Amino acid sequence: MAKILIADDEAPVREVLRDLLTDAGYEVEEAADGEEALRRFRATTPDLVITDILMPKAGGLNLLRELRELAPSLPVIAISGGGKDGKLNFLSTAAMFPGVRTLKKPFHMTELLRLVDAGLASVI
Repeated sequence: MAKILIADDEAPVREVLRDLLTDAGYEVEEAADGEEALRRFRATTPDLVITDILMPKAGGLNLLRELRELAPSLPVIAISGGGKDGKLNFLSTAAMFPGVRTLKKPFHMTELLRLVDAGLASVI
């Protein structure tokens, strides 16, 4: 069973993603910010990471930099709604990291599952 780490500062988002992914047969770890995500990554070595971009304490872009140093081939899905006004586009920056797929909030759960499956298939 593949292990997925979800990093998002919004508990309801983590809960929905956790339920979706566990129902799909994945083992899920959660983190509320980039620092916690990095600690959990080091402790559990997930097969894929889903990270929000805008989070407190080391946001998603910082987390991506660290993950690329620790695990260059780790599949990552970066998600973002673009900030409070929805106009910021950090996903284009996240997409510049190798092996990172992006998804703009709100998104369809089937699209997320498709990216998860594709990401995990790329490391098998």
